[in-house]
Amino acid sequence: MLGKAWVVADDNFDEKAGLVEKILCNRGINTDADRKLFLNPSIKEYMPDPFVLQDMCKAVNLIADAVQNKQKIAIYGDYDVDGITSTAIMVKYLRAVGANVVWHLPTREGEGYGLNNDAIQEIADAGVSLIITVDCGISGNDEIEFAKKLGLTVVVTDHHSPDVQLPNADAIVNPKRSDDTSGLTYLAGVGVAFLTLVALNREMRTRNLGIENSELMTFMDLVALGTVCDTMPLVGLNRAFVTTGLKVFALQQNLGLRVLMDVAGIKKISVYAIGFALGPRLNAAGRLDSAGPALDLLLTDNPLIARDLAEKLHQMNQERIDIQNAIMLNAIDLADKCCASGKCSLFVCGDNWHGGVMGIIAGRLKDKYNLPSCVATRGDGIINGSGRSITGVDLGKIIHDALAAGIISEGGGHAAAAGFSLNAENEQAFCQFLENAVKEQLNGEMPAPEVIVDAELDAGAATMRLVKQLMEMEPFGQGNPEPILVLHGAVLRGATVMGNGAHLRGSVATSTGVQLPFVGFNLVGTNVGAFLLDDENTNTKIMMLGRLKENEYNGRVSAQFFLEDIAI
Repeated sequence: MLGKAWVVADDNFDEKAGLVEKILCNRGINTDADRKLFLNPSIKEYMPDPFVLQDMCKAVNLIADAVQNKQKIAIYGDYDVDGITSTAIMVKYLRAVGANVVWHLPTREGEGYGLNNDAIQEIADAGVSLIITVDCGISGNDEIEFAKKLGLTVVVTDHHSPDVQLPNADAIVNPKRSDDTSGLTYLAGVGVAFLTLVALNREMRTRNLGIENSELMTFMDLVALGTVCDTMPLVGLNRAFVTTGLKVFALQQNLGLRVLMDVAGIKKISVYAIGFALGPRLNAAGRLDSAGPALDLLLTDNPLIARDLAEKLHQMNQERIDIQNAIMLNAIDLADKCCASGKCSLFVCGDNWHGGVMGIIAGRLKDKYNLPSCVATRGDGIINGSGRSITGVDLGKIIHDALAAGIISEGGGHAAAAGFSLNAENEQAFCQFLENAVKEQLNGEMPAPEVIVDAELDAGAATMRLVKQLMEMEPFGQGNPEPILVLHGAVLRGATVMGNGAHLRGSVATSTGVQLPFVGFNLVGTNVGAFLLDDENTNTKIMMLGRLKENEYNGRVSAQFFLEDIAI
């Protein structure tokens, strides 16, 4: 009823196989050994030798020498959660081994993404000898050249796509560099930073300066946080990082995270809680002003300071939501006009929109229109924006190519997300470049709105037993989405509006005679909502698309269907 095609995954497997086995098979996890590893991810099984990354040996020796020689070290990060957590684990480790370490996170509005010469000059003036970049630096060719002229040693750790010409850093650890054979291109910046620490600690221990490996594992909550919030695929080593990180989260060893969970009302940690509750609050600081308070929260050991910072981030997140909602209305109006012209991409730009919410709005437009979407703000002759992409369109490559072509002045990112800056006079040229590049990647065809269905089953099979089987596939996230199911044979018993008036709840009868409750978020006002809320449709047989989850109410646990669409 929502106009999306339900595409059922290939069903070419043993009929006797269990549902989880079938879903994993359709996701390319075919052998018993692969399934066992996937369902029981551990750092021990997935962890590579970190020295497999190009330049790792060079990087850790430079850092270890700086620590041993009591040189001042600066960690230069980014203002998003990936950059903040990357900076946090680097600072925590270096403090643990007695290093003289400071940090710098750029402001989004004042400095923008990546390295800048003014900050490098201040770092040099403060007596720093070594700069370690985290989650940035790979595109800072000019800035790193400036740092070298000032006599600084520069080690780059990053996960963004490099230009053809690598910067003239003393060491560059990035799995996306063309000569790197590690196969770890799916890591977040915090993942690359953590592997650097594992390698560094090995070197430091040979010098009798390192820490116990068990202490390194206490950083895994931060590694999981950065990985999830940067929407990296939860496969391979990332899956082990997040699984282990959730366990470390549950121990609540990081004071700042523990207090932020309390302020956010999080009772139980999960990928969802990280991505939709903790992440936005930590991101809010960097979106509206400086990411410094978020990093301070992750580093502090003072309960009073932690409470003050957590409440400040909570308030800033609400301010971000208010700003975002106001801009979103204008962005949708512009997007509707853009879609009317039949384009394969979206680019909307407003005068003096707050730059801190461009990425969020781009993501919302991408979901609403099923098109690669870029949202930007125009001011003082400069356009700054962010983009989010759909499956099949590598937005990071498009931005990289636009930079190489001279259409934009700055830019970077990965397949799903990117950021960019350009002169306002190049706005139309960028729009056309974006459209042509998207068309080329889509082979000239408009992306059809569709939902990939993992399995079809009778509604009577939607029980807690099945919920527990599906939970074996956790953690869910990018690259390992929560299974989408189609339930057949459900008979509508009724539905009512709940919450703020945008959501609904109801129940269906199944072939087993049991009633299955369902909830549907943001369905009021859609064809689905109108159908379900119409009393005349009671006792109608429907097909339901959505996710089966555990629901806990008054101490009672039961299966509940999270409805996304229906068909009759």
